[in-house]
Order: sequence, then C-alpha cells, then structure tokens
Amino acid sequence: MGDSYVIAIDFGTAFSGYAFNITPSGEESEIYLKRWGMEHGEDTPKTPTCILFGENEEFLKFGYEAKSAYINMRSEAAKKHYFFEDFKMKLYDKNCSSNLEIKAANGKSMKALKVFLESLKFLKKDALTTINSHTAVELIDSDFTWVLTVPAIWAPSAKQFMREAATQAGIVTEGTEDKLVIALEPEAASIWCKKLPPYGFITQNHNKESLDQSPGTQYIVVDCGRSGGTIDITVHEVMEGGALKELHKASGNTLGGQTVDENFKRFLRKILPDGVWDEYEQKQPSGAHKIMYEFTRLKQVDQDVQLCVPFTLGSLAMQKSGTEDFIASEQGASWDDGFIKISRDKLRSFFDESLQGITDTLRQIFKSSFNIKYILLVGGYAQSQILRQHITDQFGNRCKVLCPFRAQEAIVRGAVEFVRFPNVLVSRKMSSTYGFAVCEKFDKSKHKEKKKFTSNGFDYSRDVFRTLVEEGEDVGPNDTREFLCSPAEVDQTEMKLRFYSTLRKDPVYVDDWGVEVVGIFNVKVNGGDKVNLQVMFGSTEITATGTNQVSKEKQTIKIEFMTNE
Repeated sequence: MGDSYVIAIDFGTAFSGYAFNITPSGEESEIYLKRWGMEHGEDTPKTPTCILFGENEEFLKFGYEAKSAYINMRSEAAKKHYFFEDFKMKLYDKNCSSNLEIKAANGKSMKALKVFLESLKFLKKDALTTINSHTAVELIDSDFTWVLTVPAIWAPSAKQFMREAATQAGIVTEGTEDKLVIALEPEAASIWCKKLPPYGFITQNHNKESLDQSPGTQYIVVDCGRSGGTIDITVHEVMEGGALKELHKASGNTLGGQTVDENFKRFLRKILPDGVWDEYEQKQPSGAHKIMYEFTRLKQVDQDVQLCVPFTLGSLAMQKSGTEDFIASEQGASWDDGFIKISRDKLRSFFDESLQGITDTLRQIFKSSFNIKYILLVGGYAQSQILRQHITDQFGNRCKVLCPFRAQEAIVRGAVEFVRFPNVLVSRKMSSTYGFAVCEKFDKSKHKEKKKFTSNGFDYSRDVFRTLVEEGEDVGPNDTREFLCSPAEVDQTEMKLRFYSTLRKDPVYVDDWGVEVVGIFNVKVNGGDKVNLQVMFGSTEITATGTNQVSKEKQTIKIEFMTNE
C-alpha cells in the first residue's frame, strides 16, 4: 500500500479534523474529508477541539459531543468533570515538559500529555471507523502513513510532545515511527493552494485569479485559526518544476482569533454590572461557553450583530443592578429584549489588536527585498470578512490577497499531499542557530580569561559554542551537519551532549546571553571509540544519526527536546 494510503490529522487550537486518501497506488489521488456535527445541526469540515473527562479522569467525549454534553450539564456536574478547550496553546511555550499540567474549565488540573493523547486516540479511531465503513477490506492503523500538522513557529520540544502523544495514542508504535510525519501547517496550506483552480479562491474584486505557478513567483502564507491562538506566517518562492523554497523563516505571534475572543470577554465585563460576567463564568461555565461559541459565528461577518443572553445571565445582571435595563451605556452596544446588540464598529474593535499584530509582522516581511505577488490567507479565521478586508486595505496595493473558499480545509488537505510529494520543499530557512559546547585552544583575542584551563601543557577555553547551522541559513531536506563526539572515558557506554539554540548568528560561548539548552543528544559509544554525528535540520523535525569511527556501525540518535520537569 505504501504512501498511497494516508490519514492527515489537523489538530487545531479551536477546531480539529482529518482527511484521507485510500486511492490505490498509480491512480489519480482523491482526498476525502470527514464532515462533522450533523446530529447537532451542523455540517463543518472540523469539530471543536474540546474534550470531556469524567470525575476520575476517564475519557468521555470529544468535539461537538463534548461541547454539547458540557453546555447542557448542570452546574454541579460541570464542576466535577474535566472539560478542556484551547489547550493546544499551552505548547507554544519553548520548553515543553512531559509533566506539563493544564487546567480544565472548572480550574482542576490534568496531565497535558493525557489530554492530547486521548484527543488523538479519538481522532485515530474515528478516522479508521469512517474509512472502514466504505471499504470492502478492513484497514488498520499500520496500513496508513499518518500526518500530524503543527504550527511552523513551534519549538522542537512542542513538536516532540505531539509525536509522543501520537505514539502513546497508538497511531504509531516502536519501530514504525517513520509512519508518522509531522507537517508544518502553513507549508501544507501552501501545497494545497498551489493546486487550486481560479474558482477555488475568494479574491478582492472577485476576479478569476489562481496562484501563479511560474518559477520566481513569491507569496506569503498567513495561517490564522478560527479561534486559535497563533498566527503562522511563511514566505515561499516557486522553483523550476513547481517545487517551493522558503524565503523567510517562519514568523508569527499569539495574536490569533483567540485574541478577538478575549477582547469580546472584556467588553462583556465592561457592559454588564460589575463582577457579573466573572461570577457567571464561575457558576455557569457551560452557559458562558455557549455564549462564546455563538460569538465564533458572529466573528465571520462585518455588520451589526445581536447576541442572545441566557435567562440565567440576565437574571443575575438584573439582580446585581436592580433594573431590567442593566447594560452599561457604551457606544456601540445596547440592550433589546433578551439580546445585546453590537454595532459593526464595536465588533470591528474586537479585532484591532489581532489585526495590528498580523499587519506588523507582514510589514517586517515587506521590508525585505522580496517581490511578493500574493498573500494567501488560510485557516478558519481567514473566513472573517473583517480580517480579509483589513489585509486587502493594508496590502492590496502591493500584491493580490487570495483566500480559498474552503480556507478551513486548506491545511488538512495539503497535509495529505505533503506525504505524496515530500520533496516539494527544496529548502527551509533556519529559525535559530544551533550548536554544541566544545573546547578550543585558548586565544586571548576572542576568549575570556575565566574560561581558560590547561591540559597536557596547552591552554584551552571551555564552553565555546560550536555552530552547526545559523539562523536564517538555507537548509535542504537531505543536508546534514557533522559533529565528532569523543568520549571522556575508555569504558564509557553513553554520552549525553547538551544541544544549544539562540537567535544570534555569532555566539562565542554557550552561556552567552540569548543562548539556551534546548535538548540532549544521547549517543551510544563502545570502548572509547569516537562517533561522528550527522544532524539533519532541513526537515520539519531535527533528527540525527551517528557513525562509529572504528566499527562504522550506524545508530539512530535519540534527541530529548522535552524536559521532565
């Protein structure tokens, strides 16, 4: 079957889904996408990234089912259960730990790894069930190559966390790790958008425009989740034969659609009587969640909107204010018989911080000597008319702004193609400088005196940063950087090498400012033999192999990016 059988999981901050290809090898590929929410009156390409556990931390439900069960749960029951949403944002921190804990809606904590692995286990099981309902022969997980999408701006520890969660979820097992591919979300979206015909895009003037495939075409991919936390931006250039080259290292911020939601919550706190919203969130978490879910729909339009206020919230507000007209006087907001009316300008104001963050990042890119022809907006947040119009207003005079009609599907569909055409990215830009600590012969013109030590009659400097690859450097998928490891003892069986990272291009020492330990290389050694490390930076994950300089035996090197703290 090989790579012709693919399941891609787009595990988003706010919404998740999967797509698959079960086309026999050699035939024209067709990508299928699971639709969600029919039993809840929905028909969407993704389901909410929400998960519900019981009182004893046992998995109960995921997606629409979890959200519905929680929203309809009585207050006392909601306080006992564990309901999680938006938890993917916890991995944005550079130093992911296998012991990381995250808080549920009721304030109680659970191990993050369990929350992620149970989510992935559900998606895996659902995908196999969906596929086998349409096949004559039952397929199992090992029949597929699995793809898991992650933000390009994530640190190596976050990518390793997701791989560990997928492994514990049973997606792959020891010995079949290569059947799990980590794909970067804006790259997957870029690959998909390259395939789209003119009618596959929403354009600023509704012209029939497709993505130019001629060599030299440069474009920016802006991946923005519907209610997600991150904005992930990549710049690509089309090469001969249709391959892509990354022109600018992945950039972005945490000012995604979630920032719009937070501004809306601040607005509710301001217009409702003092303390009412916070009390309602605490006592009626499912009701508060229902309001925020309704707001995700309102975010897509660019017009006056109205929000239905639940009876319990209205009663609490009337009780606190002593009046039925409890909405504070606020320009752009008014109360109308059970509804809060919000003007178009007020709705737009919730987007200001997020749009400014996206604009600032894009302006930095335009300062470079690129010849950008397009901006591609993908992800569920790209369905917002306010976002699309803002980007067009800001940059439409420099380039064309395109958004796929199915912006929420671009990543997961592209992830399937990512496996089928793994060499489509001919080079990537390194996001950081990476290296090891070494000792060098002491040079007083560049080394600190306090780093000097003497061995065998020679003066050396310790803790010198040996650069393997520099920030901003172009690295191909098969390029390697080499480092020779020398064990300190003849009977040593393993070496643990600290792996360092910095945004600086020219660090001298591993304890200089801006340099940090990001991983540990575990290298097996025999009888004092030296081992030559070959480190590969050009793929979506940093990997390494080692060759014994005497026996010539090769080993796969385990790199620990996650801490156990």
